[in-house]
This record gives sequence, C-alpha cells and structure tokens, in this order.
Amino acid sequence: MRIEKDSLGERTVPEDVYWGVQTERAIENFPISGLTFSTDMAHAIGAVKLAAAETNVELGTLDPDTGKTIAQAAREVFEGNLDDQFREDVFQAGAGTSFNMNANEVIANRALELIGELRGNYKRIGPNDHVNMSQSTNDVFPTTLRIAAIMALERELYPSVQRLAGAFSDKGKEFDHIVKAGRTHLQDAVPVRLGQELEGYAVAIRRSAEAVKLAAHELMRLNIGATAIGTGINTPKGYRASVVKKLSEITGLKLRPAENMIEITQSAADFSRVSSALRLLALELVRIANDIRLLASGPMTGFGEITLPAVQPGSSIMPGKVNPSVAEMVDMVGFQVVGSDTTIALAVQAGQLELNVMLPVVAHNLLQSIRILGSACRIFAEKCIEGVMANSDVARRYAETSGALVTVLSPRIGYLTAAEVVKESIASGRSVREIVLDRQLVPEQDIDTLLDPFAMTESE
Repeated sequence: MRIEKDSLGERTVPEDVYWGVQTERAIENFPISGLTFSTDMAHAIGAVKLAAAETNVELGTLDPDTGKTIAQAAREVFEGNLDDQFREDVFQAGAGTSFNMNANEVIANRALELIGELRGNYKRIGPNDHVNMSQSTNDVFPTTLRIAAIMALERELYPSVQRLAGAFSDKGKEFDHIVKAGRTHLQDAVPVRLGQELEGYAVAIRRSAEAVKLAAHELMRLNIGATAIGTGINTPKGYRASVVKKLSEITGLKLRPAENMIEITQSAADFSRVSSALRLLALELVRIANDIRLLASGPMTGFGEITLPAVQPGSSIMPGKVNPSVAEMVDMVGFQVVGSDTTIALAVQAGQLELNVMLPVVAHNLLQSIRILGSACRIFAEKCIEGVMANSDVARRYAETSGALVTVLSPRIGYLTAAEVVKESIASGRSVREIVLDRQLVPEQDIDTLLDPFAMTESE
C-alpha cells in the first residue's frame, strides 16, 4: 500500500494501481451495482485529457515537458492500455466527478512513472493542478460521453443495423416470387409477396437507423472549455477552439464548439434525443421480431410460412421442440432499451440551474443501449434472418384459400355480394373461385385473371 493525500486527508491506496486517493474513496463509497462504465468512456476521456494537455502547452499555461509526459500517459488511456484502472461504480457521485478524478489520477501516476517518480508523489505532476488544468468535471464528463457515444454508434450499432437491413433485403429478393396471404388485425387480408413483407422490414430498420444518425449529429457539439458553469473560468484565451480542434484530430470526428456554452452545460437534451431514436429502433425491432415469431409459428399448428435456423433445443421436457430463440432475445433487448430511455428521460429533466448532475446514469444507460442493440442486430442477422427458409407451399395455400381474394371483385360485383361470397366460403370450406363461378358472378374466361394472387400484389 501507499499513502496519498487529498483535501479530506490521507488514505491508503494499493501500491500496484494507477488510480489514487479520490478514486479509492469512490470505490469505497459506492459499492452499488458492480457495474463499471464502458471502455469507450475511458478511451474518450483519454482523448479529452490528451487534447487538453497539448492545448495547455500550446497556449503557454503548462510546462512543455510536463505537458508532453501527461499527453503520453493520456494517449495510453485513449488507446485502451489502462482500461483495468477504471473501477468505480456507474452509480456514483453526481456529475461524474469520481470518473474524471479516476482519469486524472491514472494519467498523473502513469506520467510520474514515465519520468521515474513514485506513484502518488504529485508535486511534479498532479491530478488536479496539471492533468485537470483548464478543465472541470462539468465540461469533461459530458464531452467524454458525447465522444464515447459517437464512437460506440459508429463501431457497434451502424454496421450491425446495416447488416440486418441487408439480410432482410437479400431475403426479400430471394422470396419475391412467393405469394402469401396478407393479414390485418391478425385476420386474412389481400395477398402480399413474402419478399415484399421482408423488404418492408429492411426499410423500417434503415429509417430508424437514419433517425439515430440524425440525432447523433448533435453530439458533435461540445462544451469542453466551458469549465464549471459555461463561462470558461480558469481557461486561457483561445483554449476552447484549440482543444476542440485537437480533439477532432485525435478522434477523427467532426467535432465543434457549442454555440452557447451556458445552454449546453445546463441541458442534457442531446443525450435524450439519441436515446429516443434508439428507443424507436428498438420498438421497430421488437415489432419485426414478433412478426418473425408469428410467421415461423408451428410448425404444424401455426402460420409455418417460414422456417428459422435451429440454434438450440427449445425445451427441457418436450423432445424435438425448437423455439424462435434469437427473435425472443431481440424482444428482450428492445424492452431493456425502452426502460433505459425512461431512465435517461428522468435524468435529463433532473438538471437544475447551471448543471445536470445525473449524467453518470445517462452514460451507463445510453452506452448500454447502443451496445446491446448493436449486438442484437448482428446476432439477429447472423443466426436468424440470413438462414431463414420459406415454406412456399404453405404460403401459396393460404393465399389461394383466403376469402380476402374476393376484394379484387368487389368493384365488379359489389361490396355486399362479395361479403356474401366470403361468408359462404368460410361456412362451406369452398374456395372463392368455386362460389363465384357457381353464382355466375364473373365470366369463367375472366376468373383466373381476376383471381391471380400474384397480380394482386402489384400496383403502379
């Protein structure tokens, strides 16, 4: 153990860790969930500290040698070399002060190590005076979350959503020739092609993804340089523009300073915008997964129009049973994302006066939603949709025996007469075609053309 000191006094810290006294207090004070922040947060805050150190050197507020060493340590954090040093619980003190100090201490102690000093000897390089120079938790943490969310979206969500939408489109093309009964209110409706149905899912997923991208664009505006309440106190002239420029270069993102630093320090609405868009994607995925479960239901007593890949046995008591396990997983992920969005909404409205202190719970839930939605979309595509098989005979039988076929004759024979045909078909089990011919409602030479299910699925 080593002894470190902060404004509350001395505290022992394990000798072999890079974090310091304030992180140790946070670990001790908040043994709440066992959950820690996504590594994206550690990498993003490493980028923030790196940009700040380089800017402070450039503007003459930080000694060049000290700044260079801090920048080297911060880059190690950004590159993921010190992920195991971020251990405090996601349910912690407000605003993310514990997380910011965790980063400050890790970077300070790694920088000390780089110059041959003992960890905890903060006279030459200190967490507050040097690593946190020109910064406050109140601009560092939200900036970190914005960058972390953008990185997670681009790495984990967008490619997975694109793959899933592509899988539905590919199956849509493969099954475009298969006519089946449409259904509304879970009752027979006019014919539709299985390919059209699946392509509709692809479009819905892509539209939801575009909504996420549109909302995420607002995350590019940063409040770094706002410090405590948005006024930029304790920053040198030119700091804000320079640090954002360096952050853009480090991360490869098109970041920009916020138009109004007071507003962005007070408001966490941008995070809710993204979360709401993720919720919309989740709702669409749940709807589609439920449709897939219905279309594959049976196999003998359900719809049975498609067959899903068997990924695991479906029952511990019923031999041979196979369940739509992947689609069920998608549902549960969707439910979790909806719940997380509610948590984020409550946290976002809880801002008071110059600051919202609830961002740690926003960070946890937002990044979790991105991660699990991305994983769910990837697995849904890989282990379910890409292996879907169509039961074309079942689909054709449903289409050809549906009483809804009479809809196309309604303009010719009248709505009420058409309704009588449907009632008789249901009662007798005879086809619409037979009844229409028996009643001589349509000339025999026209019946096959008029009641062609495939033709009913095409329009101008």
